[in-house]
Amino acid sequence: MHDRRVTMTYRGADMATTTDRGRWEALADRLIDSALPYASPSGSLIVLPGPASASGRWSDGLEGFARVGLLAAFRVRGAHGADPAGALERYARGLAAGTDPSHTERWPTIAERRQAVPEAASVAILLSETRPWLWDRLDPAAQERTISWLAGVVGTSGYTNNWIWFQNVIEAFLQSVGGPWRQDDLDRNAEIQESLYRGDGWYSDGAGPDGSQQNFDHYAGWAWHVYPLLHARILGADLDHVHRSRLREFLAQAQDLVGAAGAPLFQGRSLTYRFATLAPFWAGAIAGETPLPTGATRALADATLDHFLERGAIDDRGLLSIGWHREFRGLRQAYTGSSSTYWASKGLMGLLLPADHPEWSAAAPEPAEPAEPVRVRSLRAPGWLVVRSEADGISRVLNHGSDGFRGAAGGARADNAFYHRLAYSTATSPDLTARGAAQPLESHVALLDAAGAPSHRDRIERVHLDDRVAVSRSRVHWLDTPETGRTTDVAGWAGVRRGPRVTVASVVHGVHELRLAWWTAPARPEHPSAVDDLDAVWPEDEGPWSFRLGGWALPVAEGCWRATGDSIVTRDDGVTSLVRGVRGLASHGHAHRIGGDPFAAGSVTPWAAGDSPAARGELVAAVVALGTDDGGLDVSFLPDIDIADAAVLVRWPDGRVDRVPTGGEVTA
Repeated sequence: MHDRRVTMTYRGADMATTTDRGRWEALADRLIDSALPYASPSGSLIVLPGPASASGRWSDGLEGFARVGLLAAFRVRGAHGADPAGALERYARGLAAGTDPSHTERWPTIAERRQAVPEAASVAILLSETRPWLWDRLDPAAQERTISWLAGVVGTSGYTNNWIWFQNVIEAFLQSVGGPWRQDDLDRNAEIQESLYRGDGWYSDGAGPDGSQQNFDHYAGWAWHVYPLLHARILGADLDHVHRSRLREFLAQAQDLVGAAGAPLFQGRSLTYRFATLAPFWAGAIAGETPLPTGATRALADATLDHFLERGAIDDRGLLSIGWHREFRGLRQAYTGSSSTYWASKGLMGLLLPADHPEWSAAAPEPAEPAEPVRVRSLRAPGWLVVRSEADGISRVLNHGSDGFRGAAGGARADNAFYHRLAYSTATSPDLTARGAAQPLESHVALLDAAGAPSHRDRIERVHLDDRVAVSRSRVHWLDTPETGRTTDVAGWAGVRRGPRVTVASVVHGVHELRLAWWTAPARPEHPSAVDDLDAVWPEDEGPWSFRLGGWALPVAEGCWRATGDSIVTRDDGVTSLVRGVRGLASHGHAHRIGGDPFAAGSVTPWAAGDSPAARGELVAAVVALGTDDGGLDVSFLPDIDIADAAVLVRWPDGRVDRVPTGGEVTA
């Protein structure tokens, strides 16, 4: 991938003539300049076209200033102060207005808008990284106002996830310029950080209402491992040993969450930040603490950047729209506004490395021949089995430990499509329409009630994980909306019916997964907790229930796919998604859904289901696969299953035998 080229017109020039670091600089300049027409007269607020966030347009204007400014900081610092577009002069004017309490275009204070905290952190990084060319040239009055505005974070609390690092970064900058800061804040944040560290370089981004720490997503990289480095740079210090070792451990695993052609894993919140997924890789290169050989970080970053640029991530106005490839507003969270997308700026953090740094100047290493065509490994902290195949370029995650559970206990809740699915990949997405949320199908195991409605997965309880087998369980429930007539309170949007506990297992052989499931009665604690008391308001569903196993949602354009039988679907490029029942799932089919897939106009999902109710402990199983023929997918590769006292034995056609622990729950 060395000397990689991409065609992009910018300022009348052809970026195909620019290679390596130069193309990254040109992209940064383009993104900065394209945002300028949307700045307020003083330059303090940049409100890009599109929807407002839950914090409102005023906050969104600060967000635009701060996040585009973050990109300007990387661009100018890495070029030793060179600022061909004059960005810092504009930012000096914007700072003067935004921090002036009497100015009509002032910024919201941290007391007025909580969202000002992460934006203030970006402002602090901007000021620190460009200090000789921006902060040191501000007049003393502007400096004092800026210190006063940033100091709104000092002494505040309530940060329970990656936000602790925003406070740390702001107070570090204040300390560096003689402003106020509090050691108590930093000590408390250090305790919170350690309480959320789950090992192997992974942090849970906060805890659920029951104290569970299973919020794993890209924030583990682009926040938890990036801000410690930026914090150290503000203080003029090296990254400490603890964060160095954790960063290296994380990158050793995170590299398998990027497909062979540069596509990142599609899982978790804030996916519209796109190539911000590159930030921890650049952090490793900047800190000199990465398991990747010299040049490999740049090669990975080039591939990921190309993945998004070639698929329309930057629109014809030169802006980053809300979406994954092209604009797709189904990715929005409540906090996402039109300027939010510019946290993608962190993906260009590599510009902090000067042009003569070996990561830019060295030839990228030749890709090593993989020891196996398909690599399977377990990631214990998030509870994932990762299946990566080089031939089709797809990396897959089988999710038995990350639920992102943040909902209030006892509330009516649907599966969170970004966390609760059983499987995610670099090439697929769950259906993100309202119907898809209410009726989950893709990469989902459901009990269907008497009316055919699918169950929803609650908090994930881990049972077993090794390098080929993963087992987890969750109590399920059904979502009832007012039109069903079954809600407890007609004034409420929805109610739930509580169901049994469903156990799901994944057994991996190459790109093939044998997916098994069974249900048992919910556990009844001897001393019910507050959570159980709150949930008791919801009625129990008495059944009967049948199982349905949904496969991978294959993104498709109209007329560019075909079905073989009922549950094998193949795209024109040869990528296939299949589900084949092995035990207890006699019915097969596929669902074609439109408008809910950020990769394509629609998606097709194969499924297998039981044609009669499943008894307690009755095992169902199907082979589920996503891939290509040359990537090892074989539609006839079906195992045999034997049930023992406390395990299920899976016998594959090539003679391999895998053991799935069942705790004696499977009866037939």
